[in-house]
Amino acid sequence: MSEIAQFGLVQASYNSKRMRYALPCLAAAVAIIAVTAAYVVRRGFSAREEPNAAEAFLARQLRHIAAPRRARQMANPVAASPEVLADAMAHFADHCAICHGNDGSGNALIGKGLYPKPPDMRQRNTQNLSDGELYYIIQNGVRWTGMPAWRLQHSDEDSWLLVSFVRNLPTLTEQDIDSLREMPEPQGGGHHHHEHER
Repeated sequence: MSEIAQFGLVQASYNSKRMRYALPCLAAAVAIIAVTAAYVVRRGFSAREEPNAAEAFLARQLRHIAAPRRARQMANPVAASPEVLADAMAHFADHCAICHGNDGSGNALIGKGLYPKPPDMRQRNTQNLSDGELYYIIQNGVRWTGMPAWRLQHSDEDSWLLVSFVRNLPTLTEQDIDSLREMPEPQGGGHHHHEHER
């Protein structure tokens, strides 16, 4: 048998094996699409529902891939200090608390009506993100969620301030949260630029 004929037999055997695996995978994909379509038709797209485990996992993955690798490696150039955190707290109260809550829990007027719900930023799923990821998400938002891109309203410094504040959410005291509640109501995304002594 010639080498060409032998190659043809090997190729035919490979194609046969590939088809044996491809057909079940295709059938499984069609079944998943059909079940998902039936689920959506029966349930609708209400934002009032709590995301199921698969949707919550998907939302976390979207948030992770929202930041490119180079952004994840960025370091926060704003050194944390009591003054910086006080400024960041005021900025958070004005821009973020309406969705994320004063304590970062996501349990807020607007946040409760979003789908997927804002994450509890005090928990590890947010705290394990790099500073660069947090910055990139603040600046650019996350598609298919309620997280807007703040790039046009925030300076770079403002966004890095918020990164510092997010890092401190797990350690906020009741007094800190009360201070946030006492700050003026959000003005619809009004921009504050803050100057810091270096």
